[in-house]
Amino acid sequence: MNTRIAIGADHAGFDYKEAIRQHLTDEGYTVEDFGTYSADSADYADFAHPVASAVEEGRADFGILVCGSGQGVAMTANKHQGVRAALVWRPDIATVTRQHNNANVLCLPQRFVALPDALDCVRQFLNTEFEGGRHERRVQKMACS
Repeated sequence: MNTRIAIGADHAGFDYKEAIRQHLTDEGYTVEDFGTYSADSADYADFAHPVASAVEEGRADFGILVCGSGQGVAMTANKHQGVRAALVWRPDIATVTRQHNNANVLCLPQRFVALPDALDCVRQFLNTEFEGGRHERRVQKMACS
């Protein structure tokens, strides 16, 4: 496995980011951590942009972002061309967002998801393939020209 994961979080997602980073490293993924590196107050965009850029530029296969609600990091990441960031709070949503939407950045809300569920979301997201077919046409229509 040589899947490259870019990961980042603000202060409200720091604890889960650390747990997810360790889990992915233990599983053999290549992980680049874009911070934050403490629970001190920080702005989510400062971490979402570098993660999204890594995916956008092909330096990472997938991104994972965590903040309190997951909304701020998702909104920020989706400003990048070619990034399809999905707010996920259940493993079945992680599955369908990969199958149907070809999401490449997983956004998690630390304040609203238990850590074991967040780790299940990560596993489902990374282990689900895009179905293509009829979904490919829809995904192609997402980008602004």
